[in-house]
Amino acid sequence: MISQTLLESWIIYFQNECTNMDKVLLVMTNVPDEAVAQAIIHSALENKLAAWVNVMPAIRSFYNWNDIPQVATEIALLIKTSEAKYTALQTLIQSIHPYEIPEIIGIPITQGLPAYLQWVLHETGSA
Repeated sequence: MISQTLLESWIIYFQNECTNMDKVLLVMTNVPDEAVAQAIIHSALENKLAAWVNVMPAIRSFYNWNDIPQVATEIALLIKTSEAKYTALQTLIQSIHPYEIPEIIGIPITQGLPAYLQWVLHETGSA
C-alpha cells in the first residue's frame, strides 16, 4: 500500500511538472532563405531565447497577399522556448525577418517528456 506521504509527494511533483509544461512553447515561423534562418537561429540560441530549433527546408507556402494569390518556397523554423522568453523572441524574429508581417505563432506545449520540458526551461533561463 502507498503511504499518504508518498502519494502527496507524487501529487506535488506532478503538479509542478504540469506547471512547467504550461511554460514551454513551440514557436513557428517561416523565412525566405537560409541566411535569414541562420541569423534568427544563431541570435535566438546565443541570447538564450530558444533551447532548440528544427529547420524544415524547402516548404511550399500558399497564401493571398494584397488580394493576389502567392506561392513561395520557404524554410520553416520550429523553435522551442519558454513562455517567459516569447516576447523577446518575437521581437528578435521581427528585427531580422524581411517580411512586412512575418508568421510568428506560439503554441503552448501541454504534453511532453518532463525531462525534455525541464531542459527547455533550463536552456532559456526559465527553470
